[in-house]
Amino acid sequence: MSFENTGPPGPRPPGLHTTRQGRGPTVVLVHGFTQTSTSWAKVARELERDFEVVMPDLPGHGRSPLPERGSGLAQTARALGEAGGQAGYVGYSLGGRCCLHLALQAPRLVERLVIVGAHPGISDEPRRRLRRAEDDRRAAELERGGDATVAEFVETWLEGPLFAHLDEEQADRPSRLANSAAGLAASLRTVGTGTQTPVWERLGELEMPVLVVTGALDDKFRPLAERTADAIGHNARLAVVAGAGHAVCFERPGAFVELVRDFLEHTAQPGLADVAQRTMPRARRAPKAN
Repeated sequence: MSFENTGPPGPRPPGLHTTRQGRGPTVVLVHGFTQTSTSWAKVARELERDFEVVMPDLPGHGRSPLPERGSGLAQTARALGEAGGQAGYVGYSLGGRCCLHLALQAPRLVERLVIVGAHPGISDEPRRRLRRAEDDRRAAELERGGDATVAEFVETWLEGPLFAHLDEEQADRPSRLANSAAGLAASLRTVGTGTQTPVWERLGELEMPVLVVTGALDDKFRPLAERTADAIGHNARLAVVAGAGHAVCFERPGAFVELVRDFLEHTAQPGLADVAQRTMPRARRAPKAN
């Protein structure tokens, strides 16, 4: 297993608790902040017909250990690569940022990459500092209140505009409430968006096929997804899913699974593909809501 361009070594990442199901080529599903591996249950049931589905709990989430002090996205990406191995990687939000960093650090592990609602980093330094201060404030509140405040924190988190399109089932509170205050606080402090060094200028280094997924109703992340696909280049494909907001994979799991299965099964590696296959469409819209 090879990791490249990792920057400062930092603390050794903890091993991640991982669930596996199905048989076939490996696909790794990586959840977002406040979720756990069980959040992928509906998507995993569909994909396991054709793939071995690997679902890790990110550090500070579910049954994985807390991240070490001083760690960050580089160390989390390393832990993710050690859990998933060589595979196709699918990451939502925080999980997408982790998968993106893994693809830059250890490209030989990431055969294909799907990122959903993932931010390559806040380029404006003052805005990044403000976001980090906000994440530190949230972390401090969790630490003061302890596990008794997790339910209130999750409710406040889900009241944000990014999750306005989730219904009760899609919000998946049971998975989110399985997390601890210490774990969520540690995640905010180590891999919150404010801690992330922007990687916009490195996106062109990605050589594996990349599918960038966004919801048509996600006014914040849809423009970021378009910029991300453009910055990656010819090997990136943009999928705009009708009738979905930020949490595309949970709001419209059927359409999402169709996109991912098609991408994983029919997209050739750039180095092996013919010219027509290498010049992948710049945009593709998912089927209408079912």
